[in-house]
Amino acid sequence: MDFDLGFAEEPNNAAWLSNRYFPSKLGGQPAWLELDTMPSIAQLQCKQCHSQKAFLCQLYAAFDDEYNFHRTIYVFLCRNAECQQTNKAENFTVLRSQLPLKNKFYSEEEPSEDGQPLPPIASSRKLCAACGCLAPLACSRCKSINYCSSSHQRAHWKQHKPSCATGQSAHPSTPLSEIEFPLYEIVMERESTSESAVKDEQACLAEYEELSARGQTGELRDVSEKELDKYFGSAAAMEDKAFQSFKKRIAAEPEQIVRYKRQGEPLWIANVKDTIESQLQELPNCSQCGGPRQFEFQLMPQMLTLLKDENLDWGVLAIYTCASSCPISGYVEEHLIKQDIVGPAAAAEEVA
Repeated sequence: MDFDLGFAEEPNNAAWLSNRYFPSKLGGQPAWLELDTMPSIAQLQCKQCHSQKAFLCQLYAAFDDEYNFHRTIYVFLCRNAECQQTNKAENFTVLRSQLPLKNKFYSEEEPSEDGQPLPPIASSRKLCAACGCLAPLACSRCKSINYCSSSHQRAHWKQHKPSCATGQSAHPSTPLSEIEFPLYEIVMERESTSESAVKDEQACLAEYEELSARGQTGELRDVSEKELDKYFGSAAAMEDKAFQSFKKRIAAEPEQIVRYKRQGEPLWIANVKDTIESQLQELPNCSQCGGPRQFEFQLMPQMLTLLKDENLDWGVLAIYTCASSCPISGYVEEHLIKQDIVGPAAAAEEVA
């Protein structure tokens, strides 16, 4: 079964990743599709620590029907260390938004990529200067800039202070690393399943195993995903057939950060029975139409290296969406299952 693979590329000009051009991207601020009915503060607030969740990534995943001419899936997460739990995804939020071809925000003509990029399509709602999400709180002094929360206002104050209440136009904000992840474009390519690709996989695995035996895994050609190293060195993982299958499947394209296949099956990194079997058995139906959800894409652990946040860790993030992608207004929540390499017994030891 052919998957589309996503790879991270640093943008030459970040302006091409605005909502006008329907991007797939990692980090930065969200490029909102529907511009009137925005996700609420409550939707993007961590239920455990009540902090605002950070924008992780979005995938533009349209398909040909009346309701899904434009369609984007967004992923947010809480970055606080105490909210990261093994094989649990309560600190994540997944949102779906979609529009027909004829809509009030975007032209029916495909956006031109000639010349210089045009400005984003503006929302009628106030957005947070620090994170780009819905912002009901205005600066109490100048009333000219908005925030989603007092914590984001405090974090952004150093940048806003020089222009606050001066009548001067504020300079464009510099991304705050504690709020925004580094920005990358996600470029999609079809996964090769040719005989040569299989041989490449085998060669990469042989190279890894040889270097691992010599304690030189950091020299593996073309492998930047250091997050996998701790898994490769795990005795439990080496005995896990699912992990061996995971390694073999990604060996030819080790820098993939997304695997996309609507109606496909996730590439799990560990034994399902020992990790997330009950979650798969209890997969909730769509909150809008009541219909079943199905797998659409997964985020890979290779992504962690790009985020530069030591609090975060995962094996696989599998996103499940409404099978019919039913008609909606604004943004609706979909479902995410987080699988880690650590099984229940090891997780219990961590808690103890």
